[in-house]
Amino acid sequence: MVGDDPSVIGSGPTVPDPTTFGDALAVFDRLAGRSAYPPAVVAHLEAGAAGRVDETPKRQSDLPRVTTRVVGSARRALDGAADAARARGYDVLRRPTAITGEARYAAADHLTWIGQTLGAPGRRVCVLASGETTVRVTGQGRGGRNQEFALASALALDGASWCVASLGTDGVDGPTDAAGAWVDGSTLDRARRLGLDPMAYLHANDSWSFFHRVGGHITTGPTDTNVGDVQVVLVPADADAGVR
Repeated sequence: MVGDDPSVIGSGPTVPDPTTFGDALAVFDRLAGRSAYPPAVVAHLEAGAAGRVDETPKRQSDLPRVTTRVVGSARRALDGAADAARARGYDVLRRPTAITGEARYAAADHLTWIGQTLGAPGRRVCVLASGETTVRVTGQGRGGRNQEFALASALALDGASWCVASLGTDGVDGPTDAAGAWVDGSTLDRARRLGLDPMAYLHANDSWSFFHRVGGHITTGPTDTNVGDVQVVLVPADADAGVR
């Protein structure tokens, strides 16, 4: 979970929760309006906002016998990845901010940030980041935010010498059997040889089908932990600033 806030990890059932029924209703109002959501849900939230349903605990004193500790985190996952990268001869750069926002745009932004930060590195660099993106589903395909992040990265990497991987630490990406996917500068060339249009797959939110055809799925099976998503970018020593 981005920021390791106990109140949102697993929906935070054992810690005080600062949000209110009114906050939830404000989200409905800001998006599609209350009429777009199940009437029973709206009625429950409205009852809570009116004081007819108790709010969740708001202070630690409301839970006097509870102690909560974060024993796993994205930071620790990146620590392990950094150790593995250094053991393989890479310098390591860790992005200081979490990757969030819509996956396809977050991918392009991340690669641009790397190019601006590294320039022509003159050394092998493993760039590590974590976060949780979103996908605005408008198509009928299969996929998840990590596979969509990877597909969008492939569009930016065409012919470049970088390699990009994005995966969920729980081993599951959306309603699929993959944890995520990896791409490099040859991914689009493989797609073209198969007669595939990567942009069409992106528009259809069908990243799983794309990688099923082209290759690149990362499949680990469930890992029994979940500390967010991890993005890994490998930049060779002779790379240019390298993305479109």
